[in-house]
Amino acid sequence: MELGLKGKTALVIASSQGLGKAIAKVFVQEGTNVLLASRNEEQLKSVKEELSKVGTGKVDFIGCDITDPGQIRAVVDKLNREYGSLDILINNAGGPPAGGFEEISDEQWQNAFELNLLSYIRIIRECLPLLKQNGGKIINIASSSIKEPIPGLILSNTFRTGIVGLSKSLSMELAKYNILVNTVGPGRIATDRVKHLDEINAEKNNKSIEEVEEMEKQTIPLKRYGKPEEFANIVVFLASAANSYVTGSSFLVDGGKIKSI
Repeated sequence: MELGLKGKTALVIASSQGLGKAIAKVFVQEGTNVLLASRNEEQLKSVKEELSKVGTGKVDFIGCDITDPGQIRAVVDKLNREYGSLDILINNAGGPPAGGFEEISDEQWQNAFELNLLSYIRIIRECLPLLKQNGGKIINIASSSIKEPIPGLILSNTFRTGIVGLSKSLSMELAKYNILVNTVGPGRIATDRVKHLDEINAEKNNKSIEEVEEMEKQTIPLKRYGKPEEFANIVVFLASAANSYVTGSSFLVDGGKIKSI
């Protein structure tokens, strides 16, 4: 299948590691020009060098704290200067702290709102003039908690579902510009974030991390964690020319773990 991604331009947020990096890699392999953005510039430099060897897409990077509106504007300024266009926006952010309702402070609620929801709003707002030029794709990365809340992750459960409401609303508002907007929620994909959550559960339940991982795998019909590239392939498909009619939808990449219909 021809994905029609060669020569397109993609902005991938939080792409210095994990799911963001995996998504960027598949884009580069497909010949897409990618601007990486993350707070860790040293790590981004290393990722740029690595990804520049895997495909024909041009790779560049810029440091950005996505809770800072000024730094978001600087990202879009760089897109304008170096590419002059934007075809694909991948919104992504690290997960907020784990914890139940009674454990979370006002400051943590505010920080999670700014990182995991308001940042998406601000980035889309700044990128919209470029996306409106030729139409495009917005993919908002969320979590499997958009379909089934995860115990002990009250912040994620709250703001990830907010992403779905944002995406659905934008899919209707932006359709007139031929901009398609979708949400993709990862289940237990083998990333540092999932490893960290397993470590928390291991300590809380006085078990080894290996025991926790095995217990988690038994709750997944495929009996394993997903690979970052498996998640990335779905995101890249939705961002490609092969997807011309799917918008306002939410997808899980979870090995069948979530039971809701």
